[in-house]
Amino acid sequence: MVGFLSNILGNDLKCESYFIFSGETDLGNNVRIFLYFLALAYCFIGLSAITARFFQSMENVVKHTRKVVVIDPVTKGEVVTHEKVWNYTIADISLLAFGTSFPQISLATIDAIRNLGNLYAGGLGPGTLVGSAAFDLFPIHAVCVVIPKAGELKKIADLGVWIVELFWSFWAYFWLYIILEVWTPNVITLSEAFLTVLQYGLLLIHAYAQDKRWPYISLPIARDERPVDWVPEETPKQKSQEIVECSEIFHFIEENSDTVDIFSIHSENPRDGSYIRVPQIEEAENSNKVMETELEDTSLLTIWRQQFVDALTVESQESKKMNNIYIRIAKIFWQLLLLPWRFMFAFVPPCHIVHGWISFICSLLFISGIAYIVTKITDLISCVTGINAYVIAFTALASGTSWPDLVASMIAAERQKTADSAIANITCSNSVNIYVGIGVPWLIDTLYNYIAYREPLRIQNAGGLSFSLIVFFATSVGCISVLVARRIVFGAELGGPRLWAWITCAFFMLLWVIFVVLSSLKVSGFF
Repeated sequence: MVGFLSNILGNDLKCESYFIFSGETDLGNNVRIFLYFLALAYCFIGLSAITARFFQSMENVVKHTRKVVVIDPVTKGEVVTHEKVWNYTIADISLLAFGTSFPQISLATIDAIRNLGNLYAGGLGPGTLVGSAAFDLFPIHAVCVVIPKAGELKKIADLGVWIVELFWSFWAYFWLYIILEVWTPNVITLSEAFLTVLQYGLLLIHAYAQDKRWPYISLPIARDERPVDWVPEETPKQKSQEIVECSEIFHFIEENSDTVDIFSIHSENPRDGSYIRVPQIEEAENSNKVMETELEDTSLLTIWRQQFVDALTVESQESKKMNNIYIRIAKIFWQLLLLPWRFMFAFVPPCHIVHGWISFICSLLFISGIAYIVTKITDLISCVTGINAYVIAFTALASGTSWPDLVASMIAAERQKTADSAIANITCSNSVNIYVGIGVPWLIDTLYNYIAYREPLRIQNAGGLSFSLIVFFATSVGCISVLVARRIVFGAELGGPRLWAWITCAFFMLLWVIFVVLSSLKVSGFF
């Protein structure tokens, strides 16, 4: 046991590195560990806050439509229609999966840039992404299974697309093992890094082909219970002129309208009052002059100023009406904790500008900044405790940076009548983690090493990473097998009898514990 702890914790040498002040080195190791973990947790809270703003901007990006003029074959007159720019499958794999995985991708890319000129790759990026894949597959599936109400069943409607996404997800980790242990053991070449990134494009093409049912490429599996587009077709609407405040920006309530959020890909209940839609300016202009006047009166600066007012508002009107003083105090404390982050993120431009793209990009920049701070804090934790960086990556970093994935899948599992969005977010995020999250950083490092030294990129702990891939692959087979069994027995992957839902949840969490423990023991040199 003593040998095991020494392998995990390393030596007792004093860490001379510090985060802000040099005086940190004079503090005891226990105090420093506590403060650094506290700072790490606070950064994860910030990631959750900016992710909410990121989702709002992504909603506007996805709902963008383009005007199409066609000639009616009967009347020979022009008919103007609005087509959605984004295909829902591509949006799942690109915007949704890429957005929820961006904290991990940013961390891995920053880790790669910091290691430029070093013949050995950094350990934080790959370790975090593999650990994040395990967190996505096991704990997030575990939560999603119990999210539906008792007895409610939610199944995957487009099984063909999910099988394609699942195939590329499994192949991603099998491919990673091949380049680590088979093709060029312990070495990543420029061609291997390039092929890794290239496969993300192949995933997009294959998924789109399956969605469109291209012959010879797609699987002959019928889909059901799914709208053709992300957003239901436009219908004449009567909009109210009431403007309400919600989630730090103005949202407009529509009566008897198709209402959508970013997870409405497969929704069959577009008029559910729990949805709130941010209408596009051009849609409002075409449908109702009253809304056009309202938008003109509500200037950009007014909306932007309101973001700062909302950020500095500690207690909402609903909270003031609560009778339970303890819950009210807890909510105020939480808002005070979030206040610095909310004020900082209020500088992100309103989401309705340029269909949300400016807010989208600014949110990614903030996420990258927080990811950089996370890498610095993680280095300090590893330095002070002596814990192997891979162990921290598998556990703390993977769980914290995967929080957006958890939130996204939870909302999808709760609001959607099918399980497509919730489960697709998991499988697609795992693919993005490898093809983009590991492929791009390795491509940066291998390209630099090839130009500067004519040398490939070496992986210092390739054996530990490969072992983690084997454990992940084995446990993921168990996870997918349970989902298939639930489909056969209950007719759906999520929900069902409450007892069996909780048993499934416990089993998925057990698989995650097995992965974390075995991977940590291996990279720590215990066996």
